Amino acid sequence: MTKYQRINDKTVVELPPATRELFRALGNEISPELLVTALTHRSFSNENPGAENYERLEFLGDAVLELVVTETLYKQHPDFKEGQMANIRAIVVDEESLANVARTILHVQPFILLGHGEADSGGAEKSSILCDIVESLIGAVFLEHGIEGARRTVHRLIDDTLREKTKGGPSLDWKTSLTIKAHDLGRGEVTYRMQVEGPEEKPVYTAYAYLGDDEKPISTGVGPTKRKAQRAAAEKAWRILNRSTPASDK
Repeated sequence: MTKYQRINDKTVVELPPATRELFRALGNEISPELLVTALTHRSFSNENPGAENYERLEFLGDAVLELVVTETLYKQHPDFKEGQMANIRAIVVDEESLANVARTILHVQPFILLGHGEADSGGAEKSSILCDIVESLIGAVFLEHGIEGARRTVHRLIDDTLREKTKGGPSLDWKTSLTIKAHDLGRGEVTYRMQVEGPEEKPVYTAYAYLGDDEKPISTGVGPTKRKAQRAAAEKAWRILNRSTPASDK
């Protein structure tokens, strides 16, 4: 699938026309050598001595991404508390969000350099690898174009997601939405207590959501997994708190 070749220890690059689309999506061009590094998975470098993988660029890009997202939240939402900004940032830069950027905006899968085993196991579609690639590309843009160029790229890639997630409620996951709502209302931290019943092969989980030091749960949720039960309890609790919020505060 890759469009790149290595001869001895030298990278030989013939950029296909589709790479121009990648650059347009990023809003910046990257030198061929740096681009290859940004797209090289460890499995490829293990099979090709001398090929540098993207891990250092990923480390750099992760820091740049978090900085730009934090800066944006801080400037655009002066009413947001620290906990709100931290929760929203965590969602915007999480693995699935960035993998979705790689799939739907960058369409980067055909360009990823993978070792034979990783390629055969569908590595180009793995969310963990796609997330890493987005961060490594941001790191590469930062090296070539500085913070202004990187800021432009990050905004192109995540602004739509950021706008959606700052709406709160169903646009976030329910557990995060409940945490934000509870903080806004001064109700303290959200905790969950679990109960499980039924046969081992088909358990039924019940989650009880508590706010702060309350002795009684604000809601309960039931589901086939711990996660789904907590999510159901969080949704019910969020709706209860939302109904109790004065109209002027919504």
